[in-house]
Amino acid sequence: MSRRVVLVTILVVPLLFELHGRSFAQTPDEPTAAPPVIESPDLNLNVDPNPVPQPPQQDEHHLSEWTEQERNNAVFMLSELRGRVRTFPANAEDRLKLAQGLYRVGDHDAALDECRVALKLQPNNAQALLQVGIVLMAKQDGRAAATALMEAILIDPELTHAHYALGGVQYGLGNVKAAIHSYRRSIELQPNFPDARYRLALLLKLTNRDQEAAQFMEEAAIGGIPQAQFFSGNAYKSGQGVAKDLGRAIFWWAKAVELGHQPAADALAKLRRQALSTKQTGDQMLLADQTDRRRHDALEGFRTYRALLWEEFPDYSRSGDQDTLGTTLLKDNRIDDAVSTLLQESYALSDVALAELARLYEAGWNQHLVPFNKKMLVCIETTAAEGFAPAKKALARIYGQGLGVALDRTKAKAALKGLPKQEAKALMDELSLQ
Repeated sequence: MSRRVVLVTILVVPLLFELHGRSFAQTPDEPTAAPPVIESPDLNLNVDPNPVPQPPQQDEHHLSEWTEQERNNAVFMLSELRGRVRTFPANAEDRLKLAQGLYRVGDHDAALDECRVALKLQPNNAQALLQVGIVLMAKQDGRAAATALMEAILIDPELTHAHYALGGVQYGLGNVKAAIHSYRRSIELQPNFPDARYRLALLLKLTNRDQEAAQFMEEAAIGGIPQAQFFSGNAYKSGQGVAKDLGRAIFWWAKAVELGHQPAADALAKLRRQALSTKQTGDQMLLADQTDRRRHDALEGFRTYRALLWEEFPDYSRSGDQDTLGTTLLKDNRIDDAVSTLLQESYALSDVALAELARLYEAGWNQHLVPFNKKMLVCIETTAAEGFAPAKKALARIYGQGLGVALDRTKAKAALKGLPKQEAKALMDELSLQ
């Protein structure tokens, strides 16, 4: 089965958890909300198996949403599969492959028909029953899907995918206990299954088993699931099931950001603004969420995070407070690792790392790194806008001298706003911005 087919076969499962994932997804300063209540549907009615409201979804298996090459490949493959079935109409395996092809293009009814033909040919075919269950999930027929998946499990109790899919169906039908059992069983059969650990963690959180939920969520985070990384960060931030550890929270949020998770990026941006905030003078009150204690805690959290980065490179050790991991890797000519780490450390408000990053932006590194790297510029611009003084100075120099950008003295002057007057004036004189 192709990678895309594997992805779309569990299409419905993530949607079933959309709402309940929010019990983990507190913003950095929000209180922990009480978990929502699952209402079991009336089993005497043919109701939607998804008992919670969902936002509009994009059905990734529709041909209209594929690239031209994917559309051509899918149509060609479907034609090939049809031809195979015409030649060997009594071959159950060919029928199942055709069902999978039809499922890929969104023809669920035809896919279901082919699955049923395969089952007539081989009544004890667990894979055929699994495919029936998956198609019925896509058709939102929860009870019928559950029946098919349980029959598949009776035939093949070690069919991991069937247990995993059944977990999503059982949750949709309001049977949280059964869903938890299904996810546990899928993990027993396939320990290296971060998606199942993530789904199980959500349900354990829903049932107020915070400590166990946090454990499975972090295991899923280690497995590379960005939502799990974000939720693990939230757990460490607020102490849900784990000891509070802001450095570890930042660690997991940063991991999620690397995978493009925007809520984690927002959480880190908020924390940086908090760390860089300044006290108001006179009779003005402190801005919301910018007390001295929170500012100190945020700065300490970023320092702890920068120390945690060294654990990923156990062959290196710090030689002093001004020694960052990124600069250490750069000295060892590990340019790719160095740039990646300098970006992480700069976003984590390291003056030393930001200065080195700005130097690399302007000059590059031998033949291995050309100047004016866009990722570096984005980092400098982002942290400057949030109030990071070293980034402000670097950005003023970049726009004041037109380094990789159009020369713009107005932007250069704007970057210096908020710096001490004497320091800003010295830079303006140096860059001839007066």
